Amino acid sequence: MGDLANSAVEFYPKNQRGSGAGVGAGGAETNHAASFGATLEELRGIMELRGGEAIQKIQDSYGDVSVLCRRLKSSPTEGLSDNPADLDKRRQVYGQNFIPPKKAKTFLQLVWEALQDVTLIILEIAAIISLGLSFYQPPGEESEGCGNVSAGAEDDGEAEAGWIEGAAILLSVICVVLVTAFNDWSKEKQFRGLQSRIEQEQKFTVIRNSNVIQIPVAEMVVGDIAQVKYGDLLPADGILIQGNDLKIDESSLTGESDHVRKSAEKDPMLLSGTHVMEGSGRMVVTAVGVNSQTGIIFTLLGAGEGEEEKKDKKAKKQDGAVAMEMQPLKSAEGGEVEEKEKKKANVPKKEKSVLQGKLTKLAVQIGKAGLVMSAITVIILVLYFVIETFVIEGRIWLTECTPVYVQYFVKFFIIGVTVLVVAVPEGLPLAVTISLAYSVKKMMKDNNLVRHLDACETMGNATAICSDKTGTLTTNRMTVVQAYIGDNHFKEVPDASAINPKNLEYLVSAIAVNSAYTSKILPPEKEGGLPKQVGNKTECGLLGFVLDLKRDYQTVREQIPEEKLYKVYTFNSVRKSMSTVVQLPDGSFRLYSKGASEILLKKCTSILSDSGETRNFRPRDRDEMVKKVIEPMACEGLRTICIAYRDFSGTPEPDWENENDIVGELTCIAVVGIEDPVRPEVPDAIKKCQRAGITVRMVTGDNINTARAIAAKCGIIQAGEDFLCIDGKEFNRRIRNEKGEIEQERIDKIWPKLRVLARSSPTDKHTLVKGIIDSTIVEQRQVVAVTGDGTNDGPALKKADVGFAMGIAGTDVAKEASDIILTDDNFSSIVKAVMWGRNVYDSISKFLQFQLTVNVVAVIVAFTGACITQDSPLKAVQMLWVNLIMDTFASLALATEPPTEALLLRKPYGRNKPLISRTMMKNILGHGAYQLTIIFTLLFVGEKIFDIDSGRNAPLHSPPSEHYTIIFNTFVLMQLFNEINARKIHGERNVFEGIFSNPIFCSIVLGTFGVQIVIIQFGGKPFSCAPLNIEQWLWCLFVGVGELLWGQFIATVPTSHLKCLKEAGHGPGKDEITDEEMAEDEEEIDHAERELRRGQILWFRGLNRIQTQMEVVSTFKRSGSFQGAVRRRSSLLSQLHDVTNISTPTHVVLSTANATGALGNPSGESLP
Repeated sequence: MGDLANSAVEFYPKNQRGSGAGVGAGGAETNHAASFGATLEELRGIMELRGGEAIQKIQDSYGDVSVLCRRLKSSPTEGLSDNPADLDKRRQVYGQNFIPPKKAKTFLQLVWEALQDVTLIILEIAAIISLGLSFYQPPGEESEGCGNVSAGAEDDGEAEAGWIEGAAILLSVICVVLVTAFNDWSKEKQFRGLQSRIEQEQKFTVIRNSNVIQIPVAEMVVGDIAQVKYGDLLPADGILIQGNDLKIDESSLTGESDHVRKSAEKDPMLLSGTHVMEGSGRMVVTAVGVNSQTGIIFTLLGAGEGEEEKKDKKAKKQDGAVAMEMQPLKSAEGGEVEEKEKKKANVPKKEKSVLQGKLTKLAVQIGKAGLVMSAITVIILVLYFVIETFVIEGRIWLTECTPVYVQYFVKFFIIGVTVLVVAVPEGLPLAVTISLAYSVKKMMKDNNLVRHLDACETMGNATAICSDKTGTLTTNRMTVVQAYIGDNHFKEVPDASAINPKNLEYLVSAIAVNSAYTSKILPPEKEGGLPKQVGNKTECGLLGFVLDLKRDYQTVREQIPEEKLYKVYTFNSVRKSMSTVVQLPDGSFRLYSKGASEILLKKCTSILSDSGETRNFRPRDRDEMVKKVIEPMACEGLRTICIAYRDFSGTPEPDWENENDIVGELTCIAVVGIEDPVRPEVPDAIKKCQRAGITVRMVTGDNINTARAIAAKCGIIQAGEDFLCIDGKEFNRRIRNEKGEIEQERIDKIWPKLRVLARSSPTDKHTLVKGIIDSTIVEQRQVVAVTGDGTNDGPALKKADVGFAMGIAGTDVAKEASDIILTDDNFSSIVKAVMWGRNVYDSISKFLQFQLTVNVVAVIVAFTGACITQDSPLKAVQMLWVNLIMDTFASLALATEPPTEALLLRKPYGRNKPLISRTMMKNILGHGAYQLTIIFTLLFVGEKIFDIDSGRNAPLHSPPSEHYTIIFNTFVLMQLFNEINARKIHGERNVFEGIFSNPIFCSIVLGTFGVQIVIIQFGGKPFSCAPLNIEQWLWCLFVGVGELLWGQFIATVPTSHLKCLKEAGHGPGKDEITDEEMAEDEEEIDHAERELRRGQILWFRGLNRIQTQMEVVSTFKRSGSFQGAVRRRSSLLSQLHDVTNISTPTHVVLSTANATGALGNPSGESLP
């Protein structure tokens, strides 16, 4: 890392606020720095060292850390003064704590990106050739030699209008491009907004003017004294002044997964972007922003402003749709460059979401079918023309006729492209994007902050939720409601006078000293409200107990300030207890300990009696206490906590490192029962989940009785059901074989019935989640959601299909590993997420049902029409308009349907259910048949019905006919009414239900209708339309409304009788995917936009439109954009270590079963 940093020496903080401070060490900089006793280079030099070297360097340069604090004009206990001038000066000298964001893409760049689409490029070429030819007047135009080929071309000066078609195609291409670019642009704007909101929310605790305050991370400066505690993610580099049992996970920087023990004596260097896994402490900030270790790496990755212009350009290409501002120390661009590195390192990444997998596959199949159809169309047209002209009529190819013939070929080519344009459902990715983006925005209102877009849709498929108890199912407002002190079991909080004063003294001191000093109880914010609990909730419950006993814990803490604590064994998931040693005035030591009662009571050998004396506490006394005190408390759903102490003599001093001996032979002071009431809305929410086919399991660290009591209150377990409640020990015994290895079959025997897993360690939680996900005993693979708030929940959150972190109680580490953050920590918000997720899935299905009907009909019409009449009844421009309403507008209309409670009444779809169900296939084919019947009737006998001229076999530049206009108009009106049918996909009869709750839908349908009238009546030559009279309009409308009646008829036909219908759009099966193909697919789809090797991409990859927009969806995940949206700054780093050390990938591939068999292998199904 040392050399890394040195290579980056030229990036000194250019002052972002334009203070014009010099760059580098020369000039003004030095004068400024002279007022502080340490320069930027010195501090950066120190931060590159570790362990012993660092301590040596600090001693050589400054003596010790307190001297360094003085040189930085700061005080280890009082912190900086809050003087704005001083803070500004520090920012000038040492830089600010943020990394300058990358510039957003301009609208023009987005337009350019939209233009890269293959289908559009082909259309542009066709249009330009068509334009060019229409202006070319060949000399032999009049000669009879070219036969009736050019007959009628000159009528009424129509030839002058030949350019219109080309121009109209170009115009519609411009429309499509602008719509796409505008979509991307507005999306980017939304995410930037979201980003800055999150940025402002992130705070860190520092000491200023002796007060402990929280400030936004971006405002931290060099010299600040910051308080670090369990679960924090460090926002800047610093040197530890004082620490208690501090352990740091530095894997994000070094790739070493072992936790590093930090202490002021041995290794005081704390680095930005690393996680505090245990303990607490105070550090002096020595480097911020681009000068911190994280910042240096970002700068190397090209996130600094102009330093890396070249890289910037390279990254421009890679960056899909959304380039985001990062939070302090979070860069979007860095993510891109490093993403490439990661590709090289070939670290498996989280597989595509269920929906994306199915969609990619379906899109590719449709695209291939469309390509084949369009190629056949062109070939048939060309052959027909050539045979008729040169064989049957026996003409000779004359040079002067060449342009005329070429014009015909161009026309055929345009028809072919038209067929392809209609066949490829470019609206699909757009629908997905719109639907997800819309849901995500609305989910914010329901307290779900979505960090990975696809999590929203995966949630709709969830079949199991493994929930934490504390804070999610309960209110996380701990209160002591029972206590056992001095042989007395108090069923409610006792009066202080009922307790022996000596015992009370011990109790108050033990609670006040042996709790993190960051936990405290503040007066209520509102009059008459509950006191505010800050810090660890269990400790707040105990401190509240002290206040209820009319004692003040603050006075005890003032007598023994934090610096005087001799040794602290902080709480962690292995110890399940916390102990603190203090030195008494006479030189002896006292240890206070608190923890889970069943664990701590085993270490007690004596207990305080009612008289305040200690008496022996034998194992049989303990068993009796468990039976009479602890179990009754636990059965009422209380957490039991034991509080104990032990005295040591001062000489010889005990060996504090030998923790097992130190925390043993304790004297029990009291056992308290802490209640955490169930949230009032939880039982209802759990009922909804169970109705929706989702199994809720509780995984908690509490003991089995407490857990069971709470589970019964929540409704997770009900009387008369066959369920399992076990604790971690029993769980491990049942799932491991004789060798101690975990076996999947053993897990399979347990999980279907398991409802409560108590006293579970983080590994148990991870094992359970993995076991359920990998299980194959049920026909549908389980999709598991997990909630968690602690640092130890990280692995389970990452492993789960959807990880929910708590926004209020959650540590940064948990948020980092999660997909969705619950901003109100409430279980009922998860139910909302399920509702939105199902809604997304249904919206996509509605859109598909509608889109495919249009595609099937339009392709067949264009194809047969072209083959029989040498001219597509629907012209290129009309097709583009149909495509626009069918794709862009319909995706807007159908993707924004609001969710209803009814969505929670069905079972989850699961991973293998096809996107297009039998019912949908019935609708698609049924409506397709209706529309084709009508259109072919109109095409071949329409002129007789309406008594108008036939539009068939018209010469090259003939004026638009009423005949074809009626066909076009009828076609569009049928689509409009079918759009209303498409609102229901489960065969419901009432298609109008709830239509007015979706204003977007109504306005789009009416708007489209309005524009259609304008096109028909005034579209003229560009749209190949002739105005229609009122009678013709009414007939068109009548046929359109027929769609609704026909829809009722289709709904009557029972799907179960139509066994012949196939479903389409399955998730790929397990056996279909070879590793090679997987790797290839990943490349295909992910790089489709990034490496614009358009030239080499084969024709059907002209699907790129689809992939492009899929890219948009996955870019949200990739370009640090949406991830960044709540990823605390280290996200990039945590991925960076994937590159440096592949042995610890953070992106876990969940299972290959669902990786997408995208382009490589469309599975057997063909399309209708």
